[in-house]
Amino acid sequence: MKRLLALALMLSVLALALKTRAADREDSEAKEALKALQDFIGNWKGTGGPDKPRPGPTDPIWSEKISWSWRFKGEDAWLVVHFQNGKYLKSGELRYLPDKKRYQFTATTQDGKKGVFEGELKNEVLVLERQDPDTKATQQIKMNAAAEGVRFIYRVAHKDEGGTLWKKDYLVASTKEGESLATTEKKTVCVVSGGLGTIPIGYKGETFYVCCSGCAEAFRENPEKYIAEYRAKKGKR
Repeated sequence: MKRLLALALMLSVLALALKTRAADREDSEAKEALKALQDFIGNWKGTGGPDKPRPGPTDPIWSEKISWSWRFKGEDAWLVVHFQNGKYLKSGELRYLPDKKRYQFTATTQDGKKGVFEGELKNEVLVLERQDPDTKATQQIKMNAAAEGVRFIYRVAHKDEGGTLWKKDYLVASTKEGESLATTEKKTVCVVSGGLGTIPIGYKGETFYVCCSGCAEAFRENPEKYIAEYRAKKGKR
């Protein structure tokens, strides 16, 4: 009986260890997939309007601000975005689903409704889609960075139920705050995400850089961990 109990306990411990390793691999895979969108991180000033080459004099044009940042909870990581004065979107959370090999974007619209989009990164463009449960139309959001991370553009379109033609709703083209198309040189690295570090943060007399408020918060919670990881990666280069 004692041997059976010991064997059962050992199997339970092994199962837990395997489950933990699998979860760690998924967390690592999700982080790496999200790092492909690192150029989204930052504050942007944009102009929105119809998605066509030459908007007419009566077409609506508006200004909006966009803010992307990282969020961390334990080993879990995701991106959050806020749209100030956005025409359609108010905020969103972007995650990566390792089991599906797809990105998931939970969007909150200006009227407070939520919709879950899923999609893939294709040719450096994130393409996300969902079906509206009421109209059965397929909604689409395309996002991409350009000009070596100085520009961020997103487009919204839809396709009617049973239709094959995408109807362009609008686009927003923005420029990262504090940068211009002429200044694309990257000088500092975020100690947490590995992206472009723009915010200085001190620790034990040294200055490090982070890319957003989410990375700053993560660094303050466990600076030794991120400094060690940063130096280890730097040493391999």
